[in-house]
Amino acid sequence: MTHFMKPKYILAGNAVLSLSACQDKFLDLSPIAQANSNTFYKTSSDMLIALNGAYGALQFGGQYGQFYIFSEVPSDDSTPILSGSVTDQDEFDKFYLRTTNPFLAARWSDGYRGIYRANTVIDRIAGVTMDETLKKRVVGEAKFLRALMYFNLVRAFGDVPLVVKEIIDPSEGYDYGRSPVAEIYTQITKDLTDAEGVLPERYTGVDVGRATRGAAKSLLGKVYMTQRKYAEGAAKLKEVVDAATYDLLPAYGDLFKPANKNSRESVFEVQYKKGSLGEGSNFSNVYAPENSGNAVIQFGGGGNNRPTLDLENAFEAGDPRKNLSFATSYTNTAGNKVDFYFIRKYTDVPTISGDAEDNFYVLRYADVLLLYAEALNETGKTPDALPLLNRVRKRVNLADKTGLNQAAMRLALEQERRVELAFEGHRWYDLVRTSRALPVLQAKAAVIGIKTSLTENNLIFPVPQSQIDINSDKIKQNPGY
Repeated sequence: MTHFMKPKYILAGNAVLSLSACQDKFLDLSPIAQANSNTFYKTSSDMLIALNGAYGALQFGGQYGQFYIFSEVPSDDSTPILSGSVTDQDEFDKFYLRTTNPFLAARWSDGYRGIYRANTVIDRIAGVTMDETLKKRVVGEAKFLRALMYFNLVRAFGDVPLVVKEIIDPSEGYDYGRSPVAEIYTQITKDLTDAEGVLPERYTGVDVGRATRGAAKSLLGKVYMTQRKYAEGAAKLKEVVDAATYDLLPAYGDLFKPANKNSRESVFEVQYKKGSLGEGSNFSNVYAPENSGNAVIQFGGGGNNRPTLDLENAFEAGDPRKNLSFATSYTNTAGNKVDFYFIRKYTDVPTISGDAEDNFYVLRYADVLLLYAEALNETGKTPDALPLLNRVRKRVNLADKTGLNQAAMRLALEQERRVELAFEGHRWYDLVRTSRALPVLQAKAAVIGIKTSLTENNLIFPVPQSQIDINSDKIKQNPGY
């Protein structure tokens, strides 16, 4: 069960911040014991520890630990298991969300916990004597993380409180109402623009996996596309492609092997490390079939985020990505076939339950190429977009698309993103971004079991009721909830 912070502390965070104990290993994010905020944040080592704590926030359940609930389950790609323990997820699948749903509270609170950590780094580092180049880089990384966390919050809830400084006194949290979406995107754009100016192109050694210049540019390109600023998106994504920092791995299946974490196709990943350190990922257990024992993965599975038949039918004949992305059955320990759809992209064997090595892709190069193709298509350059689409298809030996007009290219890109990026947190937000969520899901309402007639109100989720209860003067509910 995800731990939820008490509402009045959600914006302020804890006065004493739990951070990484390791000063030289990025992946080791285990918390130190109650470092005093008055004596901490004094040295460059302190600031790197604090920064690692901000990265560590990405693992929270309300951030990427349970990202699928907001990005996959509401779409036509996956569905939760139908048991009493996950009815909270079923509300996302069928659109009958309660404002008290605990996953809403987790998304909000864990987002602001991470933002608090990033804000603390940015504010406290000003008074630290350290190498100026490193100082600028640390601030750039913190701004990238803050932008990413706000991007996920604004896409989920629309207007959200904009907090860009460390809050020491929890009572200050009551001063913040919901800022308009446009203001949130302005801040995200500023943070990413600042970050790309100071972040390195690559890292080596223990720093591999940190935010890079290409990650900032790629995320900014996606931010522009989400706002339908297609010309700006095309220009920014072109910078990423022209830099030639990234490339597609030759084999699609290699993308999901732990040995290939942070590969040349990776733009930014949430880092996990198994070994009973509290830093492992739980995807392999969460997604494996329920009641499967050790037949699919050691320590069994939860059966969550189940692929749909509709997604299976979306793959072209001969597309190897289908079998590499999910399975439709497994053989149990008695040797019998059991029909059950489950994800195969996250299959590292855990050391204990929920302690595997699978990272989570936030951005990878195929995503960038397809976004760039979309930007070109939307700016009237469909012929220039076509080779980018076909480059992704060529890796899996699918025939080139030819002769597409702008409308046909839109559908081809929608389809390609669906099968290329399945279960990587894109489908719902792709449909919303392209104004396709309502027509696509309404057409499948009976199959999905949607319990309402979808409107624009359903394109964002309700504000957690706890936030309204604690600060009703400033925090109001979204329309329709």
